[in-house]
Amino acid sequence: MPPAGDDPAPTVARVRRPGVFETRRLSEDSQVAAWERHNAAALVALSCRPIDAHGFDAQEVNLQLDEVHLARVRATRHLVERPAALVKEMPARSIAVYASLRGEANLEYAGRRKVIRPGQLLVCDVDEPFVRGFGHGLDELAVKVPLETFALRTGLASMPSPLVVDAGPGQDPHGRALVQMVGRALRSDRPMPADEGTVLDLVSVIATAGKVSLATAHRAAAKAFIEDHLADPGLSATGIAAGAGISERHLSRLFADAGTSVPRHILGRRLELAHSMLAAGADPRIRTVDVAETCGFTSASYFSHAFRKRFGIAAGDVRRAACA
Repeated sequence: MPPAGDDPAPTVARVRRPGVFETRRLSEDSQVAAWERHNAAALVALSCRPIDAHGFDAQEVNLQLDEVHLARVRATRHLVERPAALVKEMPARSIAVYASLRGEANLEYAGRRKVIRPGQLLVCDVDEPFVRGFGHGLDELAVKVPLETFALRTGLASMPSPLVVDAGPGQDPHGRALVQMVGRALRSDRPMPADEGTVLDLVSVIATAGKVSLATAHRAAAKAFIEDHLADPGLSATGIAAGAGISERHLSRLFADAGTSVPRHILGRRLELAHSMLAAGADPRIRTVDVAETCGFTSASYFSHAFRKRFGIAAGDVRRAACA
């Protein structure tokens, strides 16, 4: 049987997919300039200086949501600088969250030096000059939030100084949830569409060290729990509330205040995941019913009805078009 409140909240008919930029197929003498142009357009304008003498191998996976930009950046050893002159010429007007996945990174910011280690998040205003060095290579996730959006969410006009947050196992749960959500959205194998509202809630909690409203922190925790258990057909308000450490009544009120309900949110996220899997067309042997089951649906007919209602196209047609 379909869950109560089975109409998903309205979303765009198209699920955004990541794009990839890489330098390896470019000539060595054009790699750095091309990388700088791409970063200026997609993330933040930076001056790049490779450490290795031969070539600069870099890849960036980018995903632009309505407001937030997500990226995964991999590169060989290099330094990046955002000097005051470049800030003035090309202001970003954004707050960035960088999540280190591999290798230590040095940060010079406002005359101070920090070492950012794997499992840590760096939150900073990218319109303050800085230098970052990646002597062991670079593999990190990035979240760029427009300053105006950040201010509305947090009540902060900016980040007066960089914030480093430990987000490894047993440490900041909101930081860990952000890393997991962004990583899933940018993976090459069946990316899971990011929930922009949850990303913004998580960034708000992290950047303010939990000093935003309890409602925001609780909603972020509840949505993060949903993301981790989306494929579980037994996912319920009871389990979500327990996972977030709040009552079911409070959980329902949090989602109602956001203009939705727990079942509608779950359904919407499952449909978006299913669309992403079908549109990927990675394996033509995978049936539509298999995708529905993987996304937590127990009724194939209900899935088909809900999918067409959400996206205006049959799930099978999305799969066939992707495999053509």
